[in-house]
Formats: sequence, structure tokens, C-alpha cells
Amino acid sequence: MSVKLSNLRPPRGSRHRKVRVGRGMGSKMGKTAGAGNKGQQSRRGYSRRPGFEGGQMPLHRRLPKRGFHSLHHKEYAIVNVEMLNAFAAGETVTPDTLEARGIIHVRRDGIKILGDGDLKVALTVHAHKFSRSAEQKITSAGGKVEVLQ
Repeated sequence: MSVKLSNLRPPRGSRHRKVRVGRGMGSKMGKTAGAGNKGQQSRRGYSRRPGFEGGQMPLHRRLPKRGFHSLHHKEYAIVNVEMLNAFAAGETVTPDTLEARGIIHVRRDGIKILGDGDLKVALTVHAHKFSRSAEQKITSAGGKVEVLQ
């Protein structure tokens, strides 16, 4: 038998018939329709909010609050100076070129260059922030540092 669109079928036993709840005693799901007897959960339209534990103090309220979370906190994508050796000498490094090379994956609130490792090529680097050591290593390699807004 040849395979054609007209005779394609899913494998036997892979598809199940939908359970029709509350359709009579002969359906195995009649009367209480699987909701059990009495109580809040057996009533029509019942839905509990996320984290509800039946009136018990929910876990997210039992745990102590810790630390301070600033509303204005900025999270930077971090790039070490050593990773910039992937670029050719004299090239301009921007957030777009870093993303294109796969050095950073998520932009976040900006890019910060840190001074881990050694830089062997002279580059012009555009980023939102630089550590002091990164700035020194880029300039000592003969490159330029430009801060983006």
C-alpha cells in the first residue's frame, strides 16, 4: 500500500477519545463529574488563585523577606577583555558586532567590559560601561574606549 495524504492515519492507540464529563451515569463520569462530593472544589466556577493553600498561610508569605531590590537597578551583559581578541586589529567593537559574533546573547540594560585576561589587538570599543582595568588594557594595546549613553 502506497502512502498518500488520503490514507495517512495516526498510529493505533496514540489518539484517545475526549472524555465527555457529566453526560450521564453510563459515561463513568456522570453525577459529580469527577469533582467528588461537597466542598469548595466541587462547586461550579471554582478556581483558586496561584499559591492558594486552602486558607493556610501560603509559602510565599511564610518565607522572610530578604534584602533590598532597587526599582532602578540595571543589569549589564558582561564581556571580558580577553573575549575581544576574536576581533581583527583596528576593528570597531559595538553591541551589534558582539551580538553577531555570539559573544553576548541577551542585551539587557547595556554592556559592561571587564578587565579579565589580556588584549592582544588594538580595537575601538563602544560599550555602556568599562571597568578601570579594562579601560587600561584597551588603551595600552593601542585601542580606544568610547562610552555609549
